[in-house]
Amino acid sequence: MVPQARLRETKYGLVTDAEGWFVVNAREARWREWERLGTYCDFEGKRRFPQLGINISILEPGESLGRYHRENHEEGFLVLAGACVLIVEDQERRLEAWDFFHCPPQTNHMIVGAGDGPAIVLAVGARGGRKGLVYPVSEAAKKHGVSVEKETTKPAEAYADLPRSRRVTYREGSLLDG
Repeated sequence: MVPQARLRETKYGLVTDAEGWFVVNAREARWREWERLGTYCDFEGKRRFPQLGINISILEPGESLGRYHRENHEEGFLVLAGACVLIVEDQERRLEAWDFFHCPPQTNHMIVGAGDGPAIVLAVGARGGRKGLVYPVSEAAKKHGVSVEKETTKPAEAYADLPRSRRVTYREGSLLDG
């Protein structure tokens, strides 16, 4: 039988560091804020989920989920509210609420908030290390400020111009709950 993992209270919200199943409301979980990369909840504690990454991101217009990249693992993105620009294989496509983007392995991509207000994006991806991760130079991504200047396989280089993310609590109303 798989045990229930205990949640612990931090000054930024609930988190678990143990193995096992758990239930936590996103409004009560710990969040992160990263300059130009929005605010997000990954539901993880000190120990990352070994097989599947999942997060909810709140992107203001111009904020992105990260840098334009490709990797060896499959990902999926569902826009829950608002509007975004998807940059995929150096092409742009508008995404709106309930649009789903399936991203097979080795697909260059990034999502950027667009429109008049925040977008809420659910992101899910397989885990498996950094092997195969590439941040290519892209003209389409550069227009939105999400391209690297020089291709790299190192996240530290791709994000060197940004300060580190910081822990924050959930901001009431961010998930369209009032």
